[in-house]
Amino acid sequence: MKLALYQGPATCGDIEAGFNRLQTRLSAAAMAGASMAVFSELFLPGYNLPDLHRSLAQPLGGQWCQRLSDLAANAGCGLTVGWTELDGENVYNAATAFGTRGEILGHYRKIQLFGPMEKASFAFGERYTTFDFCGRKTAILICYDIEFPQHCRALADRGVSLVLVPTANPRRFEHVSHAFVPSRAAEAGLTIAYANYCGPEGDITFGGKSLIAGPDGKALASAGTGETLLVADLAPVSDIPWDLLSRQDQDYREGKFQ
Repeated sequence: MKLALYQGPATCGDIEAGFNRLQTRLSAAAMAGASMAVFSELFLPGYNLPDLHRSLAQPLGGQWCQRLSDLAANAGCGLTVGWTELDGENVYNAATAFGTRGEILGHYRKIQLFGPMEKASFAFGERYTTFDFCGRKTAILICYDIEFPQHCRALADRGVSLVLVPTANPRRFEHVSHAFVPSRAAEAGLTIAYANYCGPEGDITFGGKSLIAGPDGKALASAGTGETLLVADLAPVSDIPWDLLSRQDQDYREGKFQ
């Protein structure tokens, strides 16, 4: 399968501009042969806009979801995107994956909220979500989640081989793209698609450096700091020489060592 990843500027609260960009980039991904396109964290309504997180949040199955479903169905390309979800009194930093017919494949709420702003805006997610897509067991994590090897190991233990990660990573944290994401992929034998923003949003400037890392830790595709649509062909894990794949799950010696 081919996987696309869009790195671009933040929506900055302009919902219609965000949907227009989703439509054009998703269509471009479909024309390139991608089965799924991944967009950034809180693409709707924007990441660094805490005043809007609650006021614009929508329920799962609401108007935003219907429009996102229609975009995926019309393009014939899956879509994974971050947005603010309202459920009762709680607001979640969420992401949803839609299939090529517009069906919801998986819905996820961020487990590891980062920093004071996120913890003030959102409730914590409490569970993983997995689904089958193009013959691969797939999961969603969001931004800070991927920095924890425990989550990647837990997903790999559930048979996951592909993790889709909408993110909003600022400048000065490029080590996440350079070190953490390839390490998480190699440690757990995963393919990880890490879709960041680029450019400013309020007092944050995002660092770009989106990438798709394979289970040997190598980048299948990577971006710089500008607007980019990445498309990569995900080869079967069996195509990677066995001695380049981690055996940590088999070789780890558990115990108390001095």
